[in-house]
Amino acid sequence: MPEIAMQIDIAAPRAVVLDALNTHTGLTSWWTTGVDREGEVLLFDFPGVPEPFRLRRERADLDRVLWANAGAFPPHWAGTWISWDLSDQPDAPDRTRLLFRHGGWQPGSEEGVPMVAGTWAELLVRLKDYAQSGKTQPYFVTTLRHDEE
Repeated sequence: MPEIAMQIDIAAPRAVVLDALNTHTGLTSWWTTGVDREGEVLLFDFPGVPEPFRLRRERADLDRVLWANAGAFPPHWAGTWISWDLSDQPDAPDRTRLLFRHGGWQPGSEEGVPMVAGTWAELLVRLKDYAQSGKTQPYFVTTLRHDEE
């Protein structure tokens, strides 16, 4: 099975990066303005997409954030998971090294992986910029269709 893996160094402490991955304000600042939640299931809306992506938060601590696909949409994401491993940069304990992985792709979904990888690369740059500067620059801008908790 293919897996997308990327590593990026961020000039910000792990707690700041964790907030960017784990809070409404953080996620809407670099990924999509359409973020909602049902318990531990995060709902991500995107322009022109008929229903939200559903990702269940399995873990969220200073070392790792792990999400598992919790829906049938989009079909090529079925069974996938996303992990964000956070560690200190060597010789810079106040800075974060982030290892991003998106795996669990099912046979037949491989053709979509390069496109998804390109989008994740852009998203990681926006995540880094947000964590380092606080500058809000979501990649996708949409309106919520769901009740916000």
